[in-house]
Amino acid sequence: MIRAVLFDVGGTLHEVHHSPELEASFCQRLLDLLSAHGIALPVTAAELAPRLHENAEAYKHWSEGSRLELPSAKIWSEYYLKEFHLSEELLAPISEELSWMYDAVRVENVPRPHMRETIRALHDAGLTLGIISNIISTTFVPRLLEDYGIADLMSCVILSSTAGIRKPDAAIFEKAAAECGVPCGEMAYVGDTLSRDVLGCRNAGVALSIQISNPSIAHRDTAFTGTGLAPDVLIHDLSEIPGIIRAFNAR
Repeated sequence: MIRAVLFDVGGTLHEVHHSPELEASFCQRLLDLLSAHGIALPVTAAELAPRLHENAEAYKHWSEGSRLELPSAKIWSEYYLKEFHLSEELLAPISEELSWMYDAVRVENVPRPHMRETIRALHDAGLTLGIISNIISTTFVPRLLEDYGIADLMSCVILSSTAGIRKPDAAIFEKAAAECGVPCGEMAYVGDTLSRDVLGCRNAGVALSIQISNPSIAHRDTAFTGTGLAPDVLIHDLSEIPGIIRAFNAR
């Protein structure tokens, strides 16, 4: 019996759109914020953008291998802005704002069709709802849920930035289950990746793994091609979820 449905955020509740213009605007805002706090970097926004992308990929590779999430000041000091040799102590007062900007300004987040209606329908059906998200910011997801008008429907919001661990580690799913008061064996999880979401469900013994199609991140899952790892259900629209839960519980 499924009693709780938990969700990933980026790529699941919303699609994430990239563009060179957004990247350039973000890098300029980043430089302006640093400058306002007495940290002037000897680089233009155009020069910073490719460095930041490369450094962020290096951190993603490390974090996916270790399944750990570092504190934001350490991420910016040792990875994202590593060429500039800025200390954690220097960046600490603004590291959360930088991290929020990374997901709120660098890209455009477009809510998936039927997202709010689906969340409301699941809540009205008596299911416990929650979030498990890999993210370097501690404030981006709570602010986003408020903007989407669904914050009050979530019984738990588990972020790698506060838990210190990342999907697909079983521990982050177990933490969410404990906060929701529902065992993993009575939980469904909805995400868009094999490497983090589906594998995490398998590691934690989540009862039902639902993957929503997201071709833009398929390159993240190439290592799992031919391994047999697959979701219990693949969907293309969030509105499919209530019916899937009803069918599962009717068995």
